[in-house]
Amino acid sequence: METEALTAWIREFARLIALNKDDLTELDSAIGDGDHGANMDRGLKAVVAVLDAEPQETPSALFKKVGMTLISKVGGASGPLYGTAFLRMAAAAGDDVDLAKVLRAALDGVVARGKAEPGDKTMLDALSPAVDVLETGGSVQAAADAAAKGRDATIPLVARKGRASYLGERSVGHADPGATSVTLLLVAAATTLGDDG
Repeated sequence: METEALTAWIREFARLIALNKDDLTELDSAIGDGDHGANMDRGLKAVVAVLDAEPQETPSALFKKVGMTLISKVGGASGPLYGTAFLRMAAAAGDDVDLAKVLRAALDGVVARGKAEPGDKTMLDALSPAVDVLETGGSVQAAADAAAKGRDATIPLVARKGRASYLGERSVGHADPGATSVTLLLVAAATTLGDDG
């Protein structure tokens, strides 16, 4: 996978976050700090600005730049979690990026950083099934569909991690904002990377 295609993926992710910013904020207002949409949008706008100014030569450099920018620009838990995910992707990216491999590294990074597991009503609930699909040879579109299904499966869950966990039963009935933004990451991959992954 070329750096150019991966850059297009990040740009599409930024576009989808901007498009869905208000929805993400609404979800996060119900069960979190109410800042997920604004934080992610600010962070990804900064990422796009950096990539406009300094196009990256390799997949590893690209993912590292994205990760460092998100850590410095995104507040709350999202910055460190997404930042860690992209830094782990940078470490796992060879000359030829295997999407399943880099997203597995991202997943492991998020688990290590957030100490969550599937079913805790976090971004993992969308990322984990998507990685499973890719690792078993499924298409990028099938991975995006799995992420969406994982996101929807968070609606009836009681949150066990993060700010939402303080609400207990009141967290039921809302999709997790992190799982929702991860789904947008996978939708962006399906749009830009197709089945090269």
